[in-house]
Amino acid sequence: MKVLHVIPSVGPVRGGPSRAVLEMVRELRSQNIDAEILTTDDNGTGRLEVGLNQRIDYSIGQGKTVPIWFFPRFSPAIAPIREFAFSAPLTTWLWQHITDYDLIHVHALFSYVPTFAMTIARLRGVPYVQRPIGQLCHWSLQQGATKKQLYLKFVERANLQASQFLHFTSVQEQQEAQHLGLSTPGYILPHGLDLPVTIPDASEKLRQYLQIDAEVPIILFLSRLHPKKGLENLIAALGACQDFPFAFVIAGNGAPEYELEIQQKVAEAGIQQRTHHVGFVGGELKDLLLQGADLFALTSYSENFGIAVLEALAAGTPALLTEGVALSTTVAQHQLGWVTQPEISSITVALRQFLTNPALAQTMSYRARQVVQQEFTWSQVIAKLIDRYTNILQSASHSASATSLKSSLSSISSTHI
Repeated sequence: MKVLHVIPSVGPVRGGPSRAVLEMVRELRSQNIDAEILTTDDNGTGRLEVGLNQRIDYSIGQGKTVPIWFFPRFSPAIAPIREFAFSAPLTTWLWQHITDYDLIHVHALFSYVPTFAMTIARLRGVPYVQRPIGQLCHWSLQQGATKKQLYLKFVERANLQASQFLHFTSVQEQQEAQHLGLSTPGYILPHGLDLPVTIPDASEKLRQYLQIDAEVPIILFLSRLHPKKGLENLIAALGACQDFPFAFVIAGNGAPEYELEIQQKVAEAGIQQRTHHVGFVGGELKDLLLQGADLFALTSYSENFGIAVLEALAAGTPALLTEGVALSTTVAQHQLGWVTQPEISSITVALRQFLTNPALAQTMSYRARQVVQQEFTWSQVIAKLIDRYTNILQSASHSASATSLKSSLSSISSTHI
């Protein structure tokens, strides 16, 4: 089985959805599936320094690599055109080589690469599945609503309808897409992760790194800095909890103007001296933050999954989430943290519950690791995905055989007459 995963970007600035594709393909290959990635050199306002117009072994950390075909992104100064990630060389290559693959797995919508990958697959008769990465959720469709509705009506709906199935990562994501009335079957398959290596004395080491006292609880926000993350609400809620000791860590980056806005919000909330801006993190520092923090907070308006949440739970760190984060249902069901409305007052109440009862958070830690180990490891997730791939290809094979038989019978009948 040869599978091509197509996504506009695997750049680090694109966050969890792109990282998930890298891990997905890595695990597929470890389970003997010949999987590759097709993408551009996009990395937000910048571009990845990679070999172009060729397949390379791309490092994803810890000595692991995945095979990726990189092609140049059209990069004019006009941001909306640049963000569309047009690539003529990618289009030409895909038209010529798409039939080399048994199945295409397309990630994202409303962008040149996934749109034309699905269109080419339809024209060349190659089956494909589509992972909308939350772009069919209410919040996402409301951003640039008119353009997206037109794009969906005249371009993307036909692509979605021709997909073998829609790959949703949560029940919530699937439910939010139902209002579109698509007849394509949906399949819920969460993201996975590899359980982290435990860092001895992570709490103590993180406090040494941040230079804060041992008894001060650490609240961690680790995500891409973007307005949909609701970080302003979290900052304001923390400002209302200054009668408690705490340290606040913001790990992530975003557009420079938005980063400046966040710094201003921190100052306005009066928590400048308690806040540590560490920027984009990865590797050992990321693991140290996740394992050493006392609470992970993600107060997004919309998250079709929330990979960073899963990483925090795997590290044994309880989570404070808003209802827009799909994993909030898992957190609520297993009592792994707090789930609130995306409002300052509700977030403040949850923060105060955490700060007044640190022992409760400690009891959540063991349960969090157990839930992740039982339900969300990559090996488990990808085994299920391979079953879906196999079913699609078997169905396609049966359909082709039936068509061939029908053609043969028709030919015999015609000859007999």
